[in-house]
Amino acid sequence: MRKRLVAIVMAIALIFTLAACSGTESKVEEKTTTNEVEETKVEETKSYKIGIVTPTLSVSEDEYRAGERMVEKYGDMIKHITLPENFSTEIETGISQIVSLADDPEMKAIVVVSGQSGLLPALQKVEEVRPEIITITAPIWDDPDMMSKYIDVCLDTNWVKRGETIAKKAKKMGAETLIHYSFPTHMAKEVIVKRHDMMKQTAESLGMKFVDITTPDPQTGGGPAAMQQFLREDIPRQIEKYGKNTNIFGTNCGMYGVIIDEALKQKYIMAEQCCPTPTQAFPTVMGLEIEEKDAGNFELINKMISEKTAEADMTGRLSGWPIPVTILVPEYAVELAKKMIDDPSFDPKDLKSQEAFAEEITGHKVFFDKLKEDTDNYFVIIMDSIFY
Repeated sequence: MRKRLVAIVMAIALIFTLAACSGTESKVEEKTTTNEVEETKVEETKSYKIGIVTPTLSVSEDEYRAGERMVEKYGDMIKHITLPENFSTEIETGISQIVSLADDPEMKAIVVVSGQSGLLPALQKVEEVRPEIITITAPIWDDPDMMSKYIDVCLDTNWVKRGETIAKKAKKMGAETLIHYSFPTHMAKEVIVKRHDMMKQTAESLGMKFVDITTPDPQTGGGPAAMQQFLREDIPRQIEKYGKNTNIFGTNCGMYGVIIDEALKQKYIMAEQCCPTPTQAFPTVMGLEIEEKDAGNFELINKMISEKTAEADMTGRLSGWPIPVTILVPEYAVELAKKMIDDPSFDPKDLKSQEAFAEEITGHKVFFDKLKEDTDNYFVIIMDSIFY
């Protein structure tokens, strides 16, 4: 009997021992699993960086501000550097600056904003040393075929198609005549000629009269002042000839101080500037008092322009893009890089996905096209309009 009791006690002790051991192992396993989860979370939330390269403030204020706005929004995630002031003579320095971003092991994307050619070698080098880094141009103007080969996503404005969209918008706004002001050195540029031809073809197909007028060339002779004086004298003559339902388009940014000012006086149509932005000529001509803190508040600026347009009894006869193209493209490029890092399932080669994401980011419709049908990573964009 005693032996049986001893056996029973020993069996019970063994059961408790096994249970205790089993419980310890479970806790160890649980702790190990918890540690693995925590390590996974740390890995998932590990910081990364996106580099954005822009011109300096004095060379291109909008593009520089776009870089600064991204730093303000995302903090240390964004590394903003600027290209040399004298870019044409210091291209090698610019290339070295871009390549140096790849030295940072936390760098996961590089966005290059230049609007000039000569920087492709930098992105080729980044591809060579850090192929996992996402590269986006917003824009640079090197050979498109070579860019598509070495750069993940190339972005630019659809300069040529704007010849069609501007003419259609002018017609929608009531234009019966479309006047195109330009000068010899501009009309020697292929993209401007193609946009001109598209604009003329579209205008005539819509039943509008298309008129070409050559101004003094601001890059020769009397400079911008002579061009502006010509516009000041010629525009009233053309409106007297063709009437107020005339759209004025000029190929040079320096024209728009006169074009918008005369529009307010002569009451003609200005469907879009050569570089569509609410910050070009509108604030100066309309005497808008924009505080420094509101310099990037385009909703407010557009509201102010609309109010001044209404005061001039010009509602619906002035239009443009609600965000400067030189801010839209760089900022969207950074957001796209972040999206591609955070969401590997996002397909930047899908036009509809790009358009949906751009609208989510900007609050406005943005239309994407391929630069070439056989190129699936070089996109040109047009933004929906605002009518003042």
